[in-house]
Amino acid sequence: VQLVESGGGLVQPGGSLRLSCAASGFTFSRYQMRWYRQAPGKEREFVARITSGGGTTNYADSVKGRFTISRDDGKNTVYLQMNSLKPEDTAVYYCNAYRFNDYWGQGTQVTVSS
Repeated sequence: VQLVESGGGLVQPGGSLRLSCAASGFTFSRYQMRWYRQAPGKEREFVARITSGGGTTNYADSVKGRFTISRDDGKNTVYLQMNSLKPEDTAVYYCNAYRFNDYWGQGTQVTVSS
């Protein structure tokens, strides 16, 4: 099983990034996919989730209206489009696959700074 995040980097406040998470080794389409993040010195926190089939999405209040989660089951990939980024969005972003098992990626760093 592998989850490989990409797309992180340094961006100015107000900017945008799109994170990707490529999955392999399990039946991607059957899993709920989630994004979490962990800022320095803080607990890992939930960011967004999308159900199997993509019918339902949920967001943390702190990102609602700015971030959009989506999935492409044909490419076994989940995305997180992040707009209007703020310095407080700075964190390592992790991809998570959840069904009966719980799989995690290694994370990708997002830094929002001028």
